[in-house]
Amino acid sequence: MKQMEVTIMGQSYLLGCPEGGEAALSKAVAQVDREMCGIRDAGRIKARERIAVLAALNLAYQLAEQPSARAGASSAPASPEGALPDLDGLIKRLDEALAQDGQLL
Repeated sequence: MKQMEVTIMGQSYLLGCPEGGEAALSKAVAQVDREMCGIRDAGRIKARERIAVLAALNLAYQLAEQPSARAGASSAPASPEGALPDLDGLIKRLDEALAQDGQLL
């Protein structure tokens, strides 16, 4: 497992990444960063933890609304490119990253 340094909402994080997963992780980081910055830039919410939770909920909702998720396509083994993310693992990593922050914006 290799490590990648990424930036989300101006904060650097060191994340574990399986070999060959760099592009997928970069894409996910960009999506999370866009979502969190959009919430922050709307100006109503200042707390980084709250922004992260709302971004996670927005992204999970978008994922649930995808046609493949509704059709139950996840019952068949998916290719790495089309695989659904491990939401529990993502939530754990988000919790770990936010635990280091521990501050309100």
